[in-house]
Amino acid sequence: MLGNRALKVGVFYDGSYFSHVSNYYNYVHAHHRRLHIGGLHDFIKHMVAEKEGVTPNLCHIIDAHFFRGRFSARDANEKPNQLYYDRVFDDVLMYNGVQTHYLPVKDMQGRKKEKGIDVLMALETYELCMLKRYDVVALIASDGDHVPLVRKLHALGCKTMLLGWDFEFTDEQSGELQTTRTSTDLWNEVTYPLEMANLVDEGLKDNDEVIRELFVLKESVPRDLDPVAADKPLVSMSDYPSDERFTGEIMSLHNGYGFIRFPDNNLFFLHDDLIEVPFADLKLGDNMSFTVAMNSRQQRVAKQIKRAED
Repeated sequence: MLGNRALKVGVFYDGSYFSHVSNYYNYVHAHHRRLHIGGLHDFIKHMVAEKEGVTPNLCHIIDAHFFRGRFSARDANEKPNQLYYDRVFDDVLMYNGVQTHYLPVKDMQGRKKEKGIDVLMALETYELCMLKRYDVVALIASDGDHVPLVRKLHALGCKTMLLGWDFEFTDEQSGELQTTRTSTDLWNEVTYPLEMANLVDEGLKDNDEVIRELFVLKESVPRDLDPVAADKPLVSMSDYPSDERFTGEIMSLHNGYGFIRFPDNNLFFLHDDLIEVPFADLKLGDNMSFTVAMNSRQQRVAKQIKRAED
């Protein structure tokens, strides 16, 4: 028990990982909301307070840093609205007191890839911890490459907290299972490992206020102001419905989405597109009636879905 001593907390983001997790919650998870950075910081303060035996008002986030590769202006200009999205997300970070650290995205055998971000994140985190003597460093990361950093922080007398997510889902285009896992070595090395996928699901189920505040309000993020829209897997639908209706069986069901049998390629659908039938009531093999629309990648998806008439 630390009594009334205030604790200094530093928060460090692997930016690509954070965006990946935020996309998962917005486009795949049944909650369909993006992560809210301000809410995440409040959650971290509550978790540090719980682990350290103090009240949340004694936990102060004195630094927050975001690390990511970034397209050059020329490359970004070739992607629709990329420069705009970059600026919007910078605004989100700025208003939440998060400092940005970018490195140029490199062209690796025809593919754009991040290089050196983990090293930059480790060096900056260690240097800042030496300078400011954080009591706890919270990492939003998953890569085992961060293990040496964690060991160095512990040598400085700093405790570490890891916000990591383990989840899987079926890709709408390929039908393949996509898996995100946090390094076991990293889980085992940190002082306070937080398995966020379970914590979030349990908190949402219990209507926990701190967990609810982890997410932005849907109406507060219009589609044209989506701060990380350039990263999204594009499973949201364009408004091009056809009046012609089709029927097909449900082939697979996942957490808030599924696939319906359709010639050539089974159709993806979201729970939001169901009419007068709860998603929880659906079963494999159910015969459904639907229209066909195009998503933003010009791929067919099922819309206006209801049970087919016998």
